[in-house]
Formats: sequence, C-alpha cells, structure tokens
Amino acid sequence: MAAWNTEDIPDLSGRVAVVTGANSGIGYATARELARRGATVVLACRSERRGTEAGDRMAAEVPGADVTFARLDLADLASVREFAAGLPYDRLDLLVNNAGVMALPYGTTADGFEQQFGINHLGHFALAGLLLPALLRTPGARVITVSSWMHAVSNVDVTDLNSERRYHRWLAYGRSKTANLLFTHELSRRLAAQGSNVVAAAAHPGYADTNLQTAGPRMTGRRLTETLMRTGNRFFARSAPSGALPTLYAATAPGVRPDSFTGPPLVGVSPAPARRAPWTVDDRMGRLLWEASERLTGVVYDVPKA
Repeated sequence: MAAWNTEDIPDLSGRVAVVTGANSGIGYATARELARRGATVVLACRSERRGTEAGDRMAAEVPGADVTFARLDLADLASVREFAAGLPYDRLDLLVNNAGVMALPYGTTADGFEQQFGINHLGHFALAGLLLPALLRTPGARVITVSSWMHAVSNVDVTDLNSERRYHRWLAYGRSKTANLLFTHELSRRLAAQGSNVVAAAAHPGYADTNLQTAGPRMTGRRLTETLMRTGNRFFARSAPSGALPTLYAATAPGVRPDSFTGPPLVGVSPAPARRAPWTVDDRMGRLLWEASERLTGVVYDVPKA
C-alpha cells in the first residue's frame, strides 16, 4: 500500500456520513477530516452536551463545516431506533461504527446485554441494519467498523455471548472486537450475495491516545492504573489524528475491498493491511453470531444469506 494521508481524501461534497462516538478521540478526528473534505457529517453521540460542544469545536476548526449532532446511545436499542428513524437524509454514503468501551467492570445495557458486547457489537449491528435501506440506495456506500488488535485474545463464545458464566473485562473486550470483524465478514458475504456495491470493511487504530484506556480504571477507583494508562498514552501512544488514519483510509480511499482490515504499520503512520485472527473469517461463526444478533436486537437485515 502506497503512502497515504489525509491530503489523499477525495472531495466528499454532497456525501452524507454518520460517525458514532464522534465527540472525542478517533471518532472526532475522523468526523473532522470528513467534514474538512466537504461531507455532511452527523455526530452520533450519547451525551448532548459533549456532542454539541464537539460540533462547535469542529465548526471553529473547519470553517464552513456541515456538522450536526444527533443523540445516539448504543447501550439502549430504543435510542438506536429513534436515531435511525430521525435521520433526515434520503441517502447515506458512509456509516462509521466507531464508538466503543473497553475493559469496563461487569455491567449491563438498558436491554440487559453485557455492556462491552452490547455497545461495541449489538448497538452497531442494530444501527447498521436500521440504516441499511439508505445505504443500499446510495451508490458506493460504505460501512466501516472499528475493531482492535485486541480481537486476537479470543473468539466469541456463541453459547455465552453476554459473559453470564464467566466475566473477565479484557476477554470480554477482545470478544466484542472479534464480533466487530465477524459482523464485517458476514455483512460482506450477504451484500455480495445480493449483488450490492455497498462495501463493508474494518479498521483499527493501534495503540492510540484516547479516553478508552482510562474509563475502566476510573469507574472502579483504580487511580494508580488510571495514572499509568495516562502516562502510557502520553509517551507511547499514537495521537488520535494518527490513530484515525486507518478508519479514514477504509472510509474514503479508492479500491477498498469488502471485508478488508486496515491498521497502522509497525513503522510510520500510513495505513496498511492488518493481520487478523483466522476465526474472524469463519463463515460458520459469522452466521451463528449474525443469527444471534438478529434475535437479540430484533433487527433483521434485508439481505440474503451468502
């Protein structure tokens, strides 16, 4: 892959993009660059205050930026449905499933799902399914899902998706990120079977400086761990704009292949093909997770089985 940076993003005027978790970190950097290239960008965030503040800051940084805030709580399927129903556009060129949580203590979403699986996977699964009609009628649309290299710690356990038998915060995080890649794999297969030109692909930021690393320790009062995480971010992590490059590449570069996985290189910053665990391209596991996700969320995709 040739060297690539944000200057290579094409003109996006007339395009509509939804970026989840766009109020900070990777999501903010992604949304800002899409807006800089002329896209109409919806900042899909849980907090109205943080979302509107992010929109104001983005408008100041990118004069003329067409950005709007819309509330989306991925931990509540009612909120996901409300967001999808209220999106005021006939087309949708880009859905970036970016928002997520990492290594939190055990907790459940409004619908009773383990929160890492519920937010990182099920919320985005439901969102993409509800927005699929708009994506299907938009030529060249893409669904980009942000996973993590931490997917390599574990495959999903379809017999215990909500970690009810055993919970370990990092294992649950890894499984949710595997779920992101299995979702991309299965969606790509189903879109191909329909003959659709919608591209489903995935990306990961590597080790990037965001608030993901400190949220878990802060919630449990582990101040030393939180301090160590902040220190690691400061001295060893990529910046959020650098971490956003793989997502932006997958979202905008020409020729991005369905079910591809883009990440940062070992050296430098230009996005590169990322390695992925073999279980993330397992057709059988992809189907099982898909069927379970439809059952749990009540969102059934209008695309055939591949």
